[in-house]
Amino acid sequence: MNDSMSIPHLIMSASTVVQLVMLILVIGSILSWIVIFQRTFVMRRARHAHQLFEERFWSGVDLNELYRDTPSEQETQGAEQVFRAGFREFNRLMPKTKSPDAILDGVQRSMRVAWSREEERLSLHLVFLATVASASPYIGLFGTVWGIMGSFQALSLTQQATLTTVAPWIAEALIATAMGLFAAIPAVIFYNRLSAESSRLLGKYEDFAEEFHSILHRNLQGRSEAGTA
Repeated sequence: MNDSMSIPHLIMSASTVVQLVMLILVIGSILSWIVIFQRTFVMRRARHAHQLFEERFWSGVDLNELYRDTPSEQETQGAEQVFRAGFREFNRLMPKTKSPDAILDGVQRSMRVAWSREEERLSLHLVFLATVASASPYIGLFGTVWGIMGSFQALSLTQQATLTTVAPWIAEALIATAMGLFAAIPAVIFYNRLSAESSRLLGKYEDFAEEFHSILHRNLQGRSEAGTA
């Protein structure tokens, strides 16, 4: 391949606007891969933590003991965080009111707040991936259009149209398109994958919250029946 038509040479000799487009795409691609690896690690850790907590929760352990053994609020996550928030509110309201509905409403509100925090934590930076996925092709297309415009300008300044005249402009335009796709395709794939994984985990947290709410409801019913007996 002619050195003048090699990709590094074309990038270095491209117009300032196209070089800026390429730089933006490279930065976006690098940052998106950082987000991909970081979010993949977070999702894997969240899956593992949920599995461990559910195994212990459904093992028949006493809820008070489980609550005492859970780490602090800053160290918990997922269903464990939902459980901690709900059971803390349950213990707080029990001495203050004898209304089961008031207690359960308070527990449900606390668990909903904890669930919302988990939603925010799991979806962190996914918007950036979506932005890279949607914007990169258009940024690359802008570089392509600029390169094509340069090729027409080069043609207008020459007496005879030759491939040598327009080839560098066309080549840098195509490189901008390729870099846009290079940044966008992984971002699209992993955004969809990570969003689906986040939705699955949040669904599991919601299911756990409903089951835990039912357990507390039965607990209160049992105490009420024992008190009236």
